Amino acid sequence: MPDVTLANPRADRVRQVRALSGRSARSRHGQFLVEGPQGVREAVRHVPGSVRDVYLTPAAASRYAEIVADVRAAGLFLHIGTAEVLDAMSPDAQGVLAVVRPAGLTVDEALAARDPARAGRPLLVAVLAAVRDPGNAGTVIRAADAAGADLVVLAGESVDVHNPKVVRSTAGSLFHLPVVTGVTLEDALAALRAAGCHVLAADGVGPLDLDELLDDAGSGAAPDLAGPTAWVFGNEAWGLPEADRALADAVVRVPIRGRAESLNLATAATVCLYASSRAQR
Repeated sequence: MPDVTLANPRADRVRQVRALSGRSARSRHGQFLVEGPQGVREAVRHVPGSVRDVYLTPAAASRYAEIVADVRAAGLFLHIGTAEVLDAMSPDAQGVLAVVRPAGLTVDEALAARDPARAGRPLLVAVLAAVRDPGNAGTVIRAADAAGADLVVLAGESVDVHNPKVVRSTAGSLFHLPVVTGVTLEDALAALRAAGCHVLAADGVGPLDLDELLDDAGSGAAPDLAGPTAWVFGNEAWGLPEADRALADAVVRVPIRGRAESLNLATAATVCLYASSRAQR
């Protein structure tokens, strides 16, 4: 078991790490927190060049020996701290914490760095327009990862993707595919159209039925779910305003066959992304 190197929960380093839970400190220092073994494990394995420091308690270092091994193999800074130190850094760390630098990619840069394993497949992108809830944003990133999407864009006034609640909600998927922020919806969609994507807005008032599009996928009908597609998902409370819907090539609704009034944002996004994923297979 590694020796404890951090024992003072009131040390300057502890305060500096804890401050990253706030947006102003994240912006000022260009760093964010990754809390818990799942997120830290995925960050260390998939984006080691962006990881600045890793912190574990002695118990966590023993329990998650694979994280310690990956940290050492990547040549990263490993700090062992008492449970009090880790709790002071973050009450949600579960004894495992990392400080990571954002990638800071543009849409064009993210597309240029597309995963070679998907280079022969049509593009699939999730665009969040003014999505404010951290749990919803993180869950959509996780769903996009699971569906095999190439990119997620948080456009306009969407939540900060490096908010600790967003990072935790992605369950490590934040480090599996590029996530672009700091872009307007108009600019994001222009870049995606230039890359060949059809832009589909998901909205309950849409005239097109998702199931019918899935039935027609590959037939040459427009819009074709089998082709490169960027899905746009709106705010949890008010959906997509008319001005945002007008930016899309088509507006699509997810059919509701039971008595539910609607689907929540993350569920609707998952359904749409998997419909495209199936059509593109």
